[in-house]
Amino acid sequence: MITYSFSDIGSDSLYLHLYKCIKNDIIQGTLHAGEKLPSKRSLAKNLNISVITIENAYAQLIAEGYVYSVAKKGFFVADLMEVHKKEENILSTENVRLSSGNTGYFADFTSNQTSPEHFPFSIWAKLSRELLTNRQPELLTNSPCGGILPLREAIARHLKAFRNMTVTPEQIIIGAGTEYLYGLLLQLLGFDKRYAVEDPGYKKISQIYESHHVSCSFASMDSFGVTVSDLERQNIDIVHISPSHHFPTGIVMPISRRYELLAWAARSELRYIIEDDYDSEFRLNGQPIPTLQSIDVQEKVIYMNTFTKTLASTVRISYMVLPRQLVDTFYSRLYFYSCTVSNFEQYTLAGFLSGGYFEKHINRMRNYYHKKRDGLLQAIEKSPLSSLVTISEEDSGLHFLMKIKTTLSDEDLLKRLEQSKIKLYSLSQYYRTPPKEAEHIFIVNYSFVTEGQIEKAIQLIYRALC
Repeated sequence: MITYSFSDIGSDSLYLHLYKCIKNDIIQGTLHAGEKLPSKRSLAKNLNISVITIENAYAQLIAEGYVYSVAKKGFFVADLMEVHKKEENILSTENVRLSSGNTGYFADFTSNQTSPEHFPFSIWAKLSRELLTNRQPELLTNSPCGGILPLREAIARHLKAFRNMTVTPEQIIIGAGTEYLYGLLLQLLGFDKRYAVEDPGYKKISQIYESHHVSCSFASMDSFGVTVSDLERQNIDIVHISPSHHFPTGIVMPISRRYELLAWAARSELRYIIEDDYDSEFRLNGQPIPTLQSIDVQEKVIYMNTFTKTLASTVRISYMVLPRQLVDTFYSRLYFYSCTVSNFEQYTLAGFLSGGYFEKHINRMRNYYHKKRDGLLQAIEKSPLSSLVTISEEDSGLHFLMKIKTTLSDEDLLKRLEQSKIKLYSLSQYYRTPPKEAEHIFIVNYSFVTEGQIEKAIQLIYRALC
């Protein structure tokens, strides 16, 4: 039975320390290819730690290719020589990370997935155990359609403390992902209204509206954000925007345009603004940008946010804050919908917020992403690629824009990068009709790319240009 000491693990979590110990034994040859590892339960008992800790460590080892599992037989040490052969000498085993399922990219600059080592598993497990012990009746009581009150109260406190938003728990509606909440909004506001999304913008939003067979237009943008004149020209009723950090351009809407938009919405009782605040927690330089909702005195803004960016892409918990005049309408029309997030997840997240863990997690992740972004920018600056690129919009969120000097078309360059196992998207892909000035600009999302991949990824991008 393998045994490790947990007396001095530093800042590592238990599962991360165990993962590193097993990984090191595999690399050093102490654990041999094909050797069977102890079962999760037996190893947990031997080390006097939880089965969840063993499970998380094994999951990370499997994800990185050091261990493989066989159904009903157990876990086995992988043959590192075979792993090297499969990689065709492009990468080292330590740097392999399949970014979007089993796509096999060396570096994926499009993914928003969270690396397992950065999810607060130990705190989440602690809160889960406490729930199972102390809150059993609540876990089996049907949730109100808007979500459990403790979570809505915790979100309201969080919004007041960190976004200066004064909202009541009744205004907050919980749902499993923003896509589901968009569907509720369409039923609440009406399928007969004229909706608009930003151009360029996140394509999934327009696809959701179109799938519900509502009129969805594309509103043009200038350097300040969506243009009010275009909203007027197209007789738009509801516009969907991301003013604190527009995707994909990175534009932060100035206060003058914000008040212009609020004035537009106030001119008709049918008009509303959907404010998507999807990554406001990760403004890396300067103070957070105030929300549009916080300066809205006419209550024309529907605020939306998600825990997908801050916790993990698989944590499907989102919420919207309705203007007070829409709350009663929501509950009178849509009361029959069940909340799509389980009580177990809702109570766990409520405890995570109320216990101050979310704030600590955000601060830790902000520092981590700040360091990663700076490292990426410095690596670009020190490489031959620096003479061919110009970086912009790097201070907010988890992506920046990179303009490349090249005679290749965007499509041809992306194909070359694909062949080099680099996944990247161009800005032009997010326009309905791409303008000339959008050519050769690429979106670099660095949230899922590891520090160990950065130098090699930059080399591969440079080679694709040569």
